[in-house]
Amino acid sequence: MNTADAKRILETALVCSQQPLPVRELRVLFNDELGADTIKSLLQDLQNEWTQRGVELVSVATGWRFQSRPELREYLDRLHPEKPPRYSRATLETLAIIAYRQPVTRGDMEDIRGVTINSLILKQLEDRGWVEVIGHRETVGRPALFATTRQFLDDLGIESLDQLPVSDAATGQSGMLAALNMATDASQPALPMAQAEDSPASDPDGALGTHDVASESASTGSLTDTAVGDETTPLYGTQA
Repeated sequence: MNTADAKRILETALVCSQQPLPVRELRVLFNDELGADTIKSLLQDLQNEWTQRGVELVSVATGWRFQSRPELREYLDRLHPEKPPRYSRATLETLAIIAYRQPVTRGDMEDIRGVTINSLILKQLEDRGWVEVIGHRETVGRPALFATTRQFLDDLGIESLDQLPVSDAATGQSGMLAALNMATDASQPALPMAQAEDSPASDPDGALGTHDVASESASTGSLTDTAVGDETTPLYGTQA
């Protein structure tokens, strides 16, 4: 198989896929006749070939995907003018603490925030696939240890936590929240070419802030722009 045909096969698979595809899965396209290094080289060639287009090929935590370029987001948003989901500041601060201090227990989060964390906040973050329990601390009660997921990285459009900016005030939640906002504001690409729907988490007590169900059901499971009070906080890249 020549290089042009191999790239065309990779391109087609990635454009049609609803999820990022890792190199090990892309090798299946060629019955493992092409090695991982060869696949990566072909993907880099495809990246270069798409540099002048409105869609780009990127590598995220769970694999490779095509997505719209950040500078075109304002135009694509006009196709979906619905009001975006809104999350409480408590939810955003909890997410920032987990992202920058993981693995952490609920008690750790409460010590940092200085207030009790509503269990619905953690449930929502888990239901959205952004955080998960990765173990338990060997202490009294064996509290659960929370960490962010690969889906969280995908939704930010990054490959690893190392790509999050360093917080200037790493010892406080406000500094972590600001740094996380910086990271997500800089990674607004999302809008993958193939999409999959997801469902919003329930919030019967309204503890997590107002949720726009119509807007969320039209999204693909990505983190979206949020609002705290009257101030909109661009916390995530949109995939709608």
